[in-house]
Amino acid sequence: MAEIEIDAFATLGRALGREDDGRTVPRQKLETSLDAKLLFVAVDHLDQPFAFAAGAELYDTVYVMEIDVMQRWQRKGVGRRLMLGMIEAARMQGASGVTLTTDRYVPFNAPFYTSLGFRVLDEPEMPAGLFEILKFEIDHGGDPERRVAMALWF
Repeated sequence: MAEIEIDAFATLGRALGREDDGRTVPRQKLETSLDAKLLFVAVDHLDQPFAFAAGAELYDTVYVMEIDVMQRWQRKGVGRRLMLGMIEAARMQGASGVTLTTDRYVPFNAPFYTSLGFRVLDEPEMPAGLFEILKFEIDHGGDPERRVAMALWF
């Protein structure tokens, strides 16, 4: 999964005007996603992974920790299919919705999630855990004008 993340970040890095910092989702978090049936992986005809979405239970929601598609597979609907799988899994598990944090302006971030029915949350309507994640991202270098929390409520 780390190879997918690093490759996919190149596109986001260009959009944000920065280079990859080498951070990837820790294996333990991916295993937790797998155990919760919230890890979705797209594979090619040779069964080689090229995209994934990892979620986690966050209070009564499913939080999308990470979604990445390798560059050569981007803009082919893979991310949308992964997100639709995550949304369906959240519904099946009885979650109240799906939440995430993302960049407000990059077209394949907040505008993409909006096309799936997500909306940007104002601080008072953010669940506590989601607010803490957003605050952590901003405290660790995320631009407060760009970072947003979003939700798709059921």
